[in-house]
Amino acid sequence: MPDQYTTIQKDFYRENGKWLSKFEMWAKCVNPNLHFIYILRKAQSYKKKSLAGAFWRFVLRHHQIKYGFQIYPETQIGEGFYLGHWGSLVINPKTKIGINCNIAQGVTIGQQNRGKNTGIPTIGNEVWIGANAVIVGGITIGDNVLIAPNSYVNFDVPSNSVVVGNPGKIYPKEDATEGYINNKI
Repeated sequence: MPDQYTTIQKDFYRENGKWLSKFEMWAKCVNPNLHFIYILRKAQSYKKKSLAGAFWRFVLRHHQIKYGFQIYPETQIGEGFYLGHWGSLVINPKTKIGINCNIAQGVTIGQQNRGKNTGIPTIGNEVWIGANAVIVGGITIGDNVLIAPNSYVNFDVPSNSVVVGNPGKIYPKEDATEGYINNKI
């Protein structure tokens, strides 16, 4: 893939597998998920204390309330980020998320304040997180991991795995996200 594409273009590419111009991206912003990602990436691209940074953070805050996505500019998110559905979503600002990750509605990725897994999750590349999943604690989710809807994960997950249930159970699977993560960048 050519390096001339921006992070925003790479995120939008995940939606339909086409490289879009700036005008075409604006037209796609009728989709709340893509609209929010566009604003989030703009807020991330400017320094917090700059005039443009303050403007985009203000716009982002408005859209966090409007769409129910609680994702902050401080969150480290790799290229090819995809929000599958419009709906409430909470991600701790200190979370690290790899490239080509999909997150569905109702997901919580948060901090655990006590116990052996105190801290914030780190999520690898090509991770698919299903609706209403909860991921908490100072844990690491490997690459090519599928977290099934309604799963509760407060433990490390190795690469090439599927996690199902509450409490979650790990099943090794080499092609865990095949068919779930499309239009990879």
